[in-house]
Amino acid sequence: MNLAFGLWMLLATTIFLGGATASRAYVSNNHLGMLLLALGLYVIGNIIMVKLMREGGLGLAISLSAIVQLVMVNVIAFTVFGERLSLTQAAGVLLGIVAMGLMLFPASGKA
Repeated sequence: MNLAFGLWMLLATTIFLGGATASRAYVSNNHLGMLLLALGLYVIGNIIMVKLMREGGLGLAISLSAIVQLVMVNVIAFTVFGERLSLTQAAGVLLGIVAMGLMLFPASGKA
C-alpha cells in the first residue's frame, strides 16, 4: 500500500462517514435533504472506491474500507448519537481491528 492509495482511502472513508452520519440524521429527523445528501455522498465514495480497486485490488480496497468504516462509524454512533454496543458486538469490532492489522502486513501476493 503506497501513500497515494492511503490518501485516497482516507478521502473515501471520510466521504462514507459523512454519508453514514447523514443517513442516521435522516432516521432521527426524517428530513429529505439529509437522505439526498447521504445518497450523494455514497455515490461519490463509491466512485473513489473504483479507483482504489484498480490500484490495490478488490479484496484489499473493500476490506480496508469496510473495517475502517466499522470502527469510525461506531465512534460517531457513540459520541454523536449516544448509541452503545453489547459486549458481543464490541468483540466483533475488536476482531475487525485485528483483521485490518493482519491485512496490512506485507504479503507475497499482488497488492
